[in-house]
Amino acid sequence: MNGQKNGFLANFSGKPVFLAPLAGWTESVFRSLCIEAGADFCWTELVSSEALVRGADCRLLLRRAHNETAYAIQLFGSNPNVMAEAARRVLCYSPSLIDINAGCPVPKVTKSGAGAALMKSPALLGKIVEAVAKAVSPVPVSVKIRSGWDAASINFEECAESAVAHGAALVSIHPRTRAQGYGGKSDWLCIKKLARSLPVPVCGSGDLFFPEDVKRMFDETGCAAVMIARGAQGNPFIFSQSRAFIESKTYTEYGHEQRLAMALRHLELLAASAGEKKACVEMRKIFCAYLKGISGASELRAKIVHCSSIADYKTACALCR
Repeated sequence: MNGQKNGFLANFSGKPVFLAPLAGWTESVFRSLCIEAGADFCWTELVSSEALVRGADCRLLLRRAHNETAYAIQLFGSNPNVMAEAARRVLCYSPSLIDINAGCPVPKVTKSGAGAALMKSPALLGKIVEAVAKAVSPVPVSVKIRSGWDAASINFEECAESAVAHGAALVSIHPRTRAQGYGGKSDWLCIKKLARSLPVPVCGSGDLFFPEDVKRMFDETGCAAVMIARGAQGNPFIFSQSRAFIESKTYTEYGHEQRLAMALRHLELLAASAGEKKACVEMRKIFCAYLKGISGASELRAKIVHCSSIADYKTACALCR
């Protein structure tokens, strides 16, 4: 486990638990709730380097949450020069880390050679890391990868080694292939291999839905940090629960009332940030994630998809209490 607490991770004590970058989720409001709930550090949603360089307005994606003393900005692209220029442009937001997305499996990202498509070319990934690292020094650069493009091309070790050789200070890995998307089971052995071989810290991700999963990943892989993605959707409580379970092997369960209260707070904060009309539309999907495991959730979901005001949401929730 060479370098597991060096560099960037030296800023954190114990076993850090991070919020992963999630398209459509990790804007500043949700990150603020996760920080409140115990997340040690958060990533923005992926931001297009091409859009930034063309002058598109990406301020909402790049905005720091009010309670974030530090955060990471994640960029995606396939052109080293464009990625470097985009990274320079976001330095005005004072990120503590610039992250390169080499793991997104979505076709609209991979068709341009970005995201998980970079796994096809470790050499290109290295060039991008090198260009970005030079552009933003001394801000550290990290890379988020998958295990490979598909089952016939498992090359996470080669990609990680190329990234580190060209300046990556942290490697995060979601050990599924691009072809798997989010199906099947993540292969934590990939995390363990990198944690044992790389001279920089390794952050593990994949199938972290309960505090027990978080502790088990630390124990089984030897990773320096974990990054929770889908397990945090509608469940920012998982951060405080994971910390408690790591330290004492017990944690507090959050019930019906607490989940609804958090969902309504999320809605109100998003409305204050983006406007009530837009927030109410965006929250239909997000609100439903908070309802997982709640009694009467199916009935409430049927009401939520028609809500167009905060009052509508509160009325729907009151009927299910």
